[in-house]
Amino acid sequence: MSSHHIVKAKQEPALLILSLQKFDLEYLGQLLEWSPTILVSANVYEEVESLGIKIDVVLGSIEAAQCDAVQLAIQADYPSTGLSYLIKEEYPAVNIIADEQLSIPLSYYDDINIVWFCGTSKIYKVKSGFSVWKAAGTLFKLNGDVQTTNLIPTPTGLYEVSKDGFVTFNGPLESLFIEEFL
Repeated sequence: MSSHHIVKAKQEPALLILSLQKFDLEYLGQLLEWSPTILVSANVYEEVESLGIKIDVVLGSIEAAQCDAVQLAIQADYPSTGLSYLIKEEYPAVNIIADEQLSIPLSYYDDINIVWFCGTSKIYKVKSGFSVWKAAGTLFKLNGDVQTTNLIPTPTGLYEVSKDGFVTFNGPLESLFIEEFL
């Protein structure tokens, strides 16, 4: 007996690609597994298209004769333009690939779940009390006064999961940003 999964539109996080320079293309395949809506900045359009990835939305303008993607005029910057579009279209979540976490208004985090993939790490906002199962050896970088379970400090200033199991993050603020190394 086989199992079939039906993916509804907008069920999986959209994927916003701002740069692929520091990103492992093998990991990109995992993010593309469920055929998310793909948004790219105009400056990486050709690179992404050359990988055989179907692009749904281009942020900025391009002069590709074969491009049937929606092209959006840039508002303030690439991330804000893409996030505004996804929020308007009622997407619940987005994965963003960039060289670094870019500054965007915190209000976006209230309207859509955002995960930044920057090189070999992912950065995301969680509510105080958030728990997640992780394998021993997984590394985190914590900003600010964060109390955790199942993490031990390393000499490099990072925190390592001490044993397979749940890690919990608590802080004085309602929500926290954590960075997990892939």
